[in-house]
Amino acid sequence: MADRGNSSNHSHLQTANFTNVNRIFIVGISLNLLFVIVEFISGFLSNSLSLISDAGHNLTDVATLALSLFAMRLLKSKRNDRFTYGYRKTSILVALFNSIILLVTIGAIVYEAIHRLINPRPLEGLTIVLVASIGTVVNAVTAFLFLKQKEHDLNIKSAYLHLLSDAGVSLAVVLGGVFIYYTNYFWIDSLLSILVAIVILFSTWRLLVSSLRLSLDGIPENIHLDEVVQAAQSVDGINDFHHVHIWAISTTENALTAHMVVDPDIPAEREQQIKQKLREELRRLGIHHITIETERSNSTECKIS
Repeated sequence: MADRGNSSNHSHLQTANFTNVNRIFIVGISLNLLFVIVEFISGFLSNSLSLISDAGHNLTDVATLALSLFAMRLLKSKRNDRFTYGYRKTSILVALFNSIILLVTIGAIVYEAIHRLINPRPLEGLTIVLVASIGTVVNAVTAFLFLKQKEHDLNIKSAYLHLLSDAGVSLAVVLGGVFIYYTNYFWIDSLLSILVAIVILFSTWRLLVSSLRLSLDGIPENIHLDEVVQAAQSVDGINDFHHVHIWAISTTENALTAHMVVDPDIPAEREQQIKQKLREELRRLGIHHITIETERSNSTECKIS
């Protein structure tokens, strides 16, 4: 049968690390949900669209964090007769769903901001400054919690980028509130709302593209087909490496199937050594579930070993 890499030993999220990430998500969700309530009430009472729109954006971040936490937990799900990889693919679908939610949020913010530009309303600049300052701190602290884990998973990275951009947006709202307080130029609030939408768009677009690629079984962004083939062909004993297929099982694990061509008279023990070296090279490139078929170079038939 086909040679498969043992997947039981290379989960990116070890138990201790997973527990830590789980705790970080819960803290982040709690802090941001509390702030959303404060920010929305303050924006409603002060008639500030920038605060209300930022509260709406932060609410989607709470939903994003909650869905990401759910997806992370599904990464630990066991396979069964119907879902042989478990429910790990859910982490990719959640990332895609989160990006779509953010795009809908952008449309709502821009629509209301344009309406407010046409009909500006009096605002309390000091309230905007105080509430947005709290938001800057909350988002920055929460983003910092994800800093060390952000390269391990697409959902963690998206959470980190969202929170970091939110901190920047909240800081911009603080500056806008100061400007409104001293000038009474209330249209600044709507302008800031549009800037918020632009920032969200830039931070969301890459997430949308990445998650869409993975959901369509495209090659993950951090893996390059040419590099994989070159690494395989550099292994002593492999004459050719083709029929290569690479896809993401989840936001943390990737899979590969391929054919390797070896000499026709190579001993079975040497063949297994070549495969072991090949697996090591592929895991170094971020591929964890590996299925290799062996072809003898002077045979028209493929030997599966």
